[in-house]
Amino acid sequence: MTADLDLSARKGLPAELQTLLAQFPRAAWPAAPGFHGLAAFWLDRHIGFRDMLATLAREAEAMVDGKMPPERWRQRVSAIGGHLVQDLLGHHQIEDDAYFPQMVQLEKRLSHGFEILDRDHHALDGLLDGFVKGANKALQAKDARSAAGRFREGLVPFERQLIRHLEDEEDLIIPVILKHRMR
Repeated sequence: MTADLDLSARKGLPAELQTLLAQFPRAAWPAAPGFHGLAAFWLDRHIGFRDMLATLAREAEAMVDGKMPPERWRQRVSAIGGHLVQDLLGHHQIEDDAYFPQMVQLEKRLSHGFEILDRDHHALDGLLDGFVKGANKALQAKDARSAAGRFREGLVPFERQLIRHLEDEEDLIIPVILKHRMR
């Protein structure tokens, strides 16, 4: 894989992997026949991941600003962070084991895209491990305000790469779902 396709550097999917996206542009997804099944469910899961990240970032900033009690912040990091990690791991496992192989069979010309997404999942495993270590360190720190600041700084690269992956995954798989009316 070339460096520009690595999750940490990628700006989007290569043009040859966006052929179905041209036929099924994002703006038209909600009106597409079959959208309100698997496609809407998939996007809803991704929105949930984005929301959890945004909440973690917003609440870390509130902690740094002294607008949240330390014990409440610790509870929220533990609960939301735990859900984020478990939900992402489960989501990626079902994609790798079930959905991606099925989609490759439907759209063999996009197989390289699914290889990219699979590599992303391996990269995200490392990022999730770093997230867990950073969260645990923050939760155990005596100075919660400083810990929240460091935790927020650590979220930035994780958030950037996860969002890149989610957007690229959506651009590849939602058009496949819509084209083939997958359930």
